[in-house]
Formats: sequence, structure tokens, C-alpha cells
Amino acid sequence: MPRATNAVARHRAHKRFFKRAKGYRGGRSKLLRTVKESLVRAEAYSRRDRRTRKRDFRRLWITRISAACRARGITYSVFVNGMSKAEITLDRKVLSDVAVHDPAAFDSIVDQVKAAMA
Repeated sequence: MPRATNAVARHRAHKRFFKRAKGYRGGRSKLLRTVKESLVRAEAYSRRDRRTRKRDFRRLWITRISAACRARGITYSVFVNGMSKAEITLDRKVLSDVAVHDPAAFDSIVDQVKAAMA
């Protein structure tokens, strides 16, 4: 009786690895050991960068809001403080979008903030 091997299951497992490495260049998509290493690194980077993306977008929104505020004669920190005093609860993402796409609405928000600060 021949020895039992795990050939079908092993081949299926290898196929899963190669499928996940589809689109990688050279040995990173052709050689099993390299594929495994590449996938480990790719998953580590993707996890790290999901966290980084949140920070980057927040920085972008703050930069846009700050620029829009300075164009209207107010600093970002004074604006944010005035937002809380005026009890306006828009988050930075929405404020940034309003500042870019609807300047008239952002003007009215700035006017409310200035009134609350006075």
C-alpha cells in the first residue's frame, strides 16, 4: 500500500497563496516561499496604512479648513473654539467639504462663529 500524502490539500493551499499574490511582479507571484513572505509584508503594511489613512485624511481636512478660515480673516484654532461656543457640531470632514464645494455656506458658518466669539 503506498504511503498517504496530503497532495490535493497541499496543492489547494498553495493555490490559495498564489491567488492572493496575483498581480505581484516576478518571483513574488511565482515562487511559494517568496509569495508567503510577500503576503506577510503586504498584510502588515495594509494594516499599518489603514491606521495611517485616518491620520492623513484628518490632516488634509484641517489644512483645508485652516486655509478657508484664513481667507476669511480668522485662524483655525479660533474658528474651532467658536464652533463649540456657537454649538455647531459639524465634523472636520463635512466642514472641509463645505469649505471646498460651497463657499457661501462656509461664509455663513464663519459669520455664526464670529458672532458667538463677540
